[in-house]
Amino acid sequence: MSITLLENFRAVFYTPFYAAFSLGAYEEAGTDVRMETSPDPARNAELLMSGDAQVSWGGPMRVMVAYDKNPDCGLKVFCEVVCRDPFFLIGREPNPAFRMSDLVGPKVATVSEVPTPWMCLQHDLRLAGLDPRGLDRVSDRTMGENAAALRAGEVDVIQVFQPFAEELIREGAGHAWYQAAERGLTTYTAFYAPASFLREEPESALGMTRAMRKTERWLAENDAEDVARLVKPWFEDMDFDLLTAAVARYKSLGLWNENPRLAQESFEWLRAACLSGGLISTGVSYDEAVDMRFVDEAMA
Repeated sequence: MSITLLENFRAVFYTPFYAAFSLGAYEEAGTDVRMETSPDPARNAELLMSGDAQVSWGGPMRVMVAYDKNPDCGLKVFCEVVCRDPFFLIGREPNPAFRMSDLVGPKVATVSEVPTPWMCLQHDLRLAGLDPRGLDRVSDRTMGENAAALRAGEVDVIQVFQPFAEELIREGAGHAWYQAAERGLTTYTAFYAPASFLREEPESALGMTRAMRKTERWLAENDAEDVARLVKPWFEDMDFDLLTAAVARYKSLGLWNENPRLAQESFEWLRAACLSGGLISTGVSYDEAVDMRFVDEAMA
C-alpha cells in the first residue's frame, strides 16, 4: 500500500522526517511512503479520519484536541520523533540568569502560527507561580514579524524556533534567554494515524516505525554538518552554515529522540499544559491515545 504522509509545514526541527526520505529508510523497510504538505495542519486529524491521507506527523497535541472534540475519534500516536520543545525565547539584551519572572514587565511576542508553543510556555509560567495573563504579550504576529520587531526594538522578547533564533544570535540582534528543550521531555512531534489504519496495515505502520528508528539512530551518530548536508535539499533557500548551526543547537539540546518510544511522562506534561491553557477540557489518557506495539517490535 502507498502511504500518504502529511507534512505540517517545512521546519528545521522536523529534520528527522526529511532525513528518513534522504536516507531511503522507508524503502529499506519495505514501505512505500509519499509526503504531501497539509493544506491546514489543524485539519490533519479530519483528513486522516476521512481517508484522504493515512498518516500525519505532528504534535500529539493534535491528537489530544481531536479526542476532546470527539472521544471516539480513535486516533493513535505510534512513533515519536521530536521529544523536546524546539522553541526559544530570544531577548534584545543578554540575560544569562533568566527566570520565568523576567517575562513579567517586558513586551513579549509569542508564536501565533500554532498553539503548542504558547501552551507550553504558559504552563512553564504557571509552574513558576506566575499568571500568564500578567504578561504584556503580543500574540497575533508571525515569527518573522516578531523577529523584525525585535530588531527594531519594538518588543523585548520573542518566542521562535530555528532558524529565526540562530539568525538573531549570529547577528547580535538577540540573545538566548530560554531554550525550552532544557525543560525536559515534552512530546512534540510523532506519527499518528487512525486505529483502523494500524489494524488494517500493521506492516506499513511497522515499516514506518523501523524507518524512523534507523533515522533517529543515524542522526544521533552523525555530526551537525553531515545532518545538514543530508537534508539541505529540503531547505534550498537556507544558507548551509545557518542550517548547520541550527541543527547543531538542536542536537546539543537532545531535541530528537534516539528511539521511537514516547515516554508517558512526556505525554503527561504536554497534556497538563494543554489543560492548564484551556486548549482542551478533558485529557485523553496515554493508554488510549498512544500505541507503542510497533515500537516494541521495531526495537526487539
